[in-house]
Amino acid sequence: MGEARPTHPHTPPSAGRGFAAFLEALAGRRPALFLDYDGTLTPIVDRPERARIDDATRAAVARLAVLCPLAVVSGRDLDDVAGMVGLEELVYAGSHGFDIRGPGLRTQIGLEYAPALERADAALRQRLAAVPGALVERKRFAIAVHTRLVEPAAKPAVAAAVLAAAAGEADLRVTGGKEIHELRPNLPWDKGRAVLALIDALGLGSAVPVYIGDDETDEDAFRALAGRGIGIRVMDRPDDTAAAWSLGDPAEVRVFLERLAGALEGR
Repeated sequence: MGEARPTHPHTPPSAGRGFAAFLEALAGRRPALFLDYDGTLTPIVDRPERARIDDATRAAVARLAVLCPLAVVSGRDLDDVAGMVGLEELVYAGSHGFDIRGPGLRTQIGLEYAPALERADAALRQRLAAVPGALVERKRFAIAVHTRLVEPAAKPAVAAAVLAAAAGEADLRVTGGKEIHELRPNLPWDKGRAVLALIDALGLGSAVPVYIGDDETDEDAFRALAGRGIGIRVMDRPDDTAAAWSLGDPAEVRVFLERLAGALEGR
């Protein structure tokens, strides 16, 4: 199950079309699922509040949560993603794992960085006020600047504004993703470290961790699970990824989750 990060774009084998082979990779062990939200359980949309999970996908997630450990790991604020999914019994890791909550579990990383985030948020709103389509989203543990609605010619200016805001705050660092720039606490913490922490906190050492995600931030989790778990990248074109498997889009993710639930119920 080890996964080495390749050096060229490619598309890993499909976990949907190769479902039987995927089950063989579990080697009869119980999976523990970690699911991204945007681009994985829902399609990517132009504004984050429009990314609504459909009933069939929610039902598949709820069905699996009864059969194996399951957590949702998202860049969204914890309350935001928990409200979107709407299943109170799950474990949620919001803000790329800086904010974690579940039954008997509560962890927050980086609370002391709030003043730096407040200052950077104010600076970004001032710098980007004149850029049509630039959306500054303040989260508890991060600031996201969405560029999907920004004209292509203006996108370099948005990136420059984010770098300028970061340059004024040594306690923050810049990360990115699909049509998004983010400022986060300058700490060695990400989705991968959050997943490893959850594996320990939930006593999942005997399970096979399976992480499904679609973006650059999810690569942290794929790399963290190298040698001990399985990464599935949601992707519609070749890319540089540390995941060993792929799925084409959120619709394929739903079908995969339904098939996995059926396989677990049949054991």
